Amino acid sequence: MANEDPASPARLHKGRGAASNLAGRFVPHVSTRESDGWQTEEEPLERLLTEAIAEKAKTIISSNRSPDLPFSQSINAYRGCEHGCIYCFSRPSHAYVDLSPGLDFESKIFFKPDAAALLEKALRKRGYQCSPIAMGTNTDPYQPLEKEKRITRALLETMQRFNQPVTIVTKSQLILRDLPLLAEMAQDNLAQVAISVTTLDNDLKRKLEPRTAGPAARLRALEALSGAGVPTAALAAPMIPALNDSELESILAAARDAGASQANYILLRLPHEVAPLFRQWLAEHYPERAAHVMSLVQQSRGGRDYDSDFSQRQSGTGVFAQLLQRRFRVAIEKLGLNRRRLSLDCSRFRPPPQSGDQQSLF
Repeated sequence: MANEDPASPARLHKGRGAASNLAGRFVPHVSTRESDGWQTEEEPLERLLTEAIAEKAKTIISSNRSPDLPFSQSINAYRGCEHGCIYCFSRPSHAYVDLSPGLDFESKIFFKPDAAALLEKALRKRGYQCSPIAMGTNTDPYQPLEKEKRITRALLETMQRFNQPVTIVTKSQLILRDLPLLAEMAQDNLAQVAISVTTLDNDLKRKLEPRTAGPAARLRALEALSGAGVPTAALAAPMIPALNDSELESILAAARDAGASQANYILLRLPHEVAPLFRQWLAEHYPERAAHVMSLVQQSRGGRDYDSDFSQRQSGTGVFAQLLQRRFRVAIEKLGLNRRRLSLDCSRFRPPPQSGDQQSLF
């Protein structure tokens, strides 16, 4: 699919989030679709199939030094995400492999078949300092391809053997496949799970996050995980001004009722190509309020679509952002959320013996 100018007329693919294959910022040339006046009816769109592409990775653990993120290392088993969330801040990463952050991001999915072997190698390295590994920080570890590839499952099995703590963020009920394993790890204080609940409105969910589990399914996943003893959190993210921000309190209440003890929120982030993709999506689905939404976004981002400053990129600035933050604080106090800080146990970390190891005499 050719890279397209964001001004080109959008043609929606059923079950996909992006309205176009917007060119990445490193592409020197783009193509624009124009009518020559001879064809009165557009040809029907071909079904956009998902392509799985094996990626030969050299390492699997990424380090993080961003001061606004609560983890120092992470793993992403997949690049791209079939969930198709239009707001996904990871979309620009596809530009680094000369693909579009638009439809390519949600239909050309890279997977790392050697992820578990690479993780074992990393955990056995002399001098490895154990700290929780975060999964789901870039793309969802339980996106549809995981059902077939089982890479996240293999990574979790490796972590359990090493007593390596892990935190997971997902929108998918597929995580319940691994519930027995996560429950065992949680007994040793080695696992925490956050479920992202963006909206309780099924119609908005279908437009905003077309291939994700519905709101009720996510709450059931929260309930099952917490019921099995896995510490759970709800992530009300992203909060989009004049679109879903009015649901903040109801999302937090529903998550608390499902067993979550922790919660957080993130204001909509629109880095790089995400901004024009989101604007195009708004024009297609909510044209009557598009200008109002973007006005509030810019009021919260110093007059721009996005400000990447670490001190405020998660929560924004300005009147709207301050009000949202105040509402969140009042809600979690009322609901009894975030009463105690959860921390995982890194003291249990031990590389398991392997063939040829020198056995200790003591």
